[in-house]
Amino acid sequence: MRGRLFGSVRSRATLAATLVVAVALVAAGTAVLLSLRSNLIGQAATEAERAARAVASEIALTKPQDRLSVDKDVPVQIVDEDGKLLAASEDLERISGTGTDAVRPQPQPSLGGAASDAGDSGDSDDDADDDSSLASLEPGEISDHTTFTNGTATVDGETDEYRFAKVHVEVDGRGTLTVYAGAPLSAEQSAVKTALTVLLIGFPLLLGVVAGVTWLVTRRALRPVEGIRGEMAAITASEDLARRVPVPDTHDEVARLALTTNETLAALQTSVERQRRFVADASHELRSPIASLRTQLEVGAAHPELLDLDGAVEDTVRLQDLAADLLLLARLDAGERPGDARFDLGALAREQADGRANVTVEAQAVAVAGARGQVGRVLTNLLDNAQRHARSAVTVTVRKDGAWAVAAVADDGDGVAEADRERIFERFVRLDEARSRDDGGAGLGLAIARDVAVRHGGTLTVGRAPAGGALFELRLPQAP
Repeated sequence: MRGRLFGSVRSRATLAATLVVAVALVAAGTAVLLSLRSNLIGQAATEAERAARAVASEIALTKPQDRLSVDKDVPVQIVDEDGKLLAASEDLERISGTGTDAVRPQPQPSLGGAASDAGDSGDSDDDADDDSSLASLEPGEISDHTTFTNGTATVDGETDEYRFAKVHVEVDGRGTLTVYAGAPLSAEQSAVKTALTVLLIGFPLLLGVVAGVTWLVTRRALRPVEGIRGEMAAITASEDLARRVPVPDTHDEVARLALTTNETLAALQTSVERQRRFVADASHELRSPIASLRTQLEVGAAHPELLDLDGAVEDTVRLQDLAADLLLLARLDAGERPGDARFDLGALAREQADGRANVTVEAQAVAVAGARGQVGRVLTNLLDNAQRHARSAVTVTVRKDGAWAVAAVADDGDGVAEADRERIFERFVRLDEARSRDDGGAGLGLAIARDVAVRHGGTLTVGRAPAGGALFELRLPQAP
């Protein structure tokens, strides 16, 4: 059942579309979350920098003897050049991610000498860039350079993550002080969490909608294909090649598939009908010499003195020739390859015309490739046909015509009417003047000749000879 499900074009299309949309949604969702987080962190950094610069502005105006204090709801630290805490937010209980983790400054006994027993943890952000920016500060001046870090702080019993801004300020009598101020990241975390929850809930629902829509759309798109399949199954079951599959009005690939299928059915129907006619005509043609031969043998058995031995031999020869023609046609229809042996078409023409009365040969030496026996059969059939219709003479010429080798057989008979010049190459076709089975053949000679010519990459056509009769031209590619 699983194999049938995933063997369906509709199932595979639905799965592929769902996977593509899922990948696109994951990529888009990740990009949205990263962008949202970056924007919110940027906002927190802006708020932290604003608070740090506000504190820096206040202490830049203090006098050396004034005590430093911070009146902010956010975590703030003021640190001297030695990394000692001079002041901090009143409700600050714990902090990390700044230059020092001290939260309670010691009393400041003297000007700029506010001692603190808070541990000196070092300022991780006092890098070479900060030192270079501090060298040019004047008293009361705030550095343009701001450094940002992430950390945590506990304010009034509540612990949260913060974005800290670090700003330097030059204070007269106190030296260079560093202000750390933080802005909470709770809004960023809450927004990202909410967006992630929405995405986790919305993505499966959206994928379900995509899968459902794709399933319905592909079902509608493939409905004509199912109609074609059903009709083909019915044609196979009924063996009625006259039926055709429905062609949708969509003018797309499915419509072209239906048209091609109908063309294939038409060609198959023509081939089958041709095969049936061939079998019927062959049976009819075989019945006549067999019946005649049987009659003569039965008469000879009852009355030996009445046996027509010549007639029996003639019927046997006719039967043998017809069987050979049918066998050759069967081999040609089976797609037998002609081979690539080289031979001289002019010499072959002289060989086939040798011993025939009233036949003149003018043949150049022209090399062709293929089955010598089959090409010889073509020339034999053309000579037989020409002698059957000629009044007095048959002319055979072989010449070169560009890349072609041309063998022409002409007679001085009545010729072939223009309307019949293609019909005479059909199987079992005999024109009115050649319908007698005693005088004419079975109507296979010219059909065999054209089939052999086509399979050798050439052509066989009929026209009007200079003497007024028929002119058959066999064109074959010259051998390289």
